[in-house]
Amino acid sequence: MAAHYDTNPFAEEEVNPFSNPGIVAHATNSRLAPLNPEPAGYNYGYGVTIGIPLDPSMDLKKKEKELQAKESELRRREQDVKLKEEAAARAGISLDEKNWPPFFPIIHHDIANEIPIHLQRLQYVAFTSLLGLVLCLTWNILAVTAAWIKGEGVKIWFLSIIYFIAGVPGAYVLWYRPLYRAFRTGSAFNYGWFFMFYMLHIGFCILAAVAPPIVFEGKSLTGILSSIDELNDHAVIGILYFIGFALFCLEILISIWVIQQVYMYFRGSGKAAQMRHEAARGAVRAAF
Repeated sequence: MAAHYDTNPFAEEEVNPFSNPGIVAHATNSRLAPLNPEPAGYNYGYGVTIGIPLDPSMDLKKKEKELQAKESELRRREQDVKLKEEAAARAGISLDEKNWPPFFPIIHHDIANEIPIHLQRLQYVAFTSLLGLVLCLTWNILAVTAAWIKGEGVKIWFLSIIYFIAGVPGAYVLWYRPLYRAFRTGSAFNYGWFFMFYMLHIGFCILAAVAPPIVFEGKSLTGILSSIDELNDHAVIGILYFIGFALFCLEILISIWVIQQVYMYFRGSGKAAQMRHEAARGAVRAAF
């Protein structure tokens, strides 16, 4: 009896690929198709020409020329500004920067750097005269306000405000700034302008210290006559008026000293003769 062996279904089957020529031919013909060629532009940066200057010194020279051109333009502009400032100074136009008072600059004021040393003390006293006028008119407003509250009428209060609004800027423009420029530049014309309006300033202070009712309305100024009237009616208001009278008297004394000293310097420095010469020349020019 011949032995019969069952095949093991789990046994690995040996396959000879060369035993079947069809399989070999099929395997040979089943190669992968070649990839499509990439476009010429997708070369991942290889072979790309980069714009690197061949001569870096040419670029530096170009930038240097541009900087030199800008520098020359700045110099030209600075020269133009300087010429305009000089022309404005000759014409009497002030281009100075405002620096006083420090907390709210409204005027240019630099005595220590712009006024000659031998005139600085006199300029400071003149500036004290200007500040004294501010104090007098401010105190005048306070005293008149108290009198208005006590029944003197609102008209005198409005007049005291007008005195302050017109007096303080007017004093600076009409006599203090001309004196400042006269000491700064030596202009005889500014001296003449100062003398004319400073005398008006002294006259106003004298009238304010007296306060005659024929000139000023009611008790709008704290003069001696107003002080006497108020002392009889209201003692406190009369004292306020009397303090204002004392302030105006002190302002008069300082102003008289200032104009005397300025006049003495004006005569001694030869500016008087210069002013007469300029006035005569102006008269001749006007005649022709």
